[in-house]
Amino acid sequence: MKVLIIEDDPEIVESISLAFRIRWPEAEVLSSRLGSKGIELVKNQPPDAVILDLGLPDMSGFEVLRQIRASSAIPIIILTISSEESNVVKGLELGADDYVTKPFRQLELLARVKSMLRHHGTSEDESPMVYGALRCNPAERQVSLGQKEISLTRAESRIMQQLLRQQGHVATHSSLAEALWGTTYPGAADNIKVHIRRLREKLEEDPGEPQLILTKPGVGYYLAKIGVG
Repeated sequence: MKVLIIEDDPEIVESISLAFRIRWPEAEVLSSRLGSKGIELVKNQPPDAVILDLGLPDMSGFEVLRQIRASSAIPIIILTISSEESNVVKGLELGADDYVTKPFRQLELLARVKSMLRHHGTSEDESPMVYGALRCNPAERQVSLGQKEISLTRAESRIMQQLLRQQGHVATHSSLAEALWGTTYPGAADNIKVHIRRLREKLEEDPGEPQLILTKPGVGYYLAKIGVG
């Protein structure tokens, strides 16, 4: 197992590296403070996962993400400042698999990496799922709704699968967290909310007044019966 950290803050790099040494000692940890060097390492010493800071000294983290994604499907977690939700959405749309906000818990980050690697490249739960006019193809990470064909991120696809398994019943925050990361943790509901908001922007006519993905306050989300034709 090899993990590459592209981050210019040495304290964060050391904190993550220490967590790996203690909790996952068999993992090899590489690091680069420069995005250009990180891209080079991905090409020449391909890691199993990348932890990518969006604020780098030589180039935008988004550009690093874009260049890696142009040639590799390697799992990528982005690090971002918690108040910059627009960065989260942009990163996910450019192909990041997950995100962690700063400051973060080291053990949570390790759990996310392990879950991401566990799910990456697996073929489980890849069968198409249908709910009335809504059809989800997890293998292609696409949803069909009427005449619309919508591409999803990996996280969005897993959320849709969980919602479809419930067939109109509530998918709780904890069940969605388990589907995404293999565990739940403090703050998971807030992270899920970001993915739900983006799903609504893709699927709903008016994301501010959702008719398909509905909220059960304090509990979770569910698909409305309006999705059944």
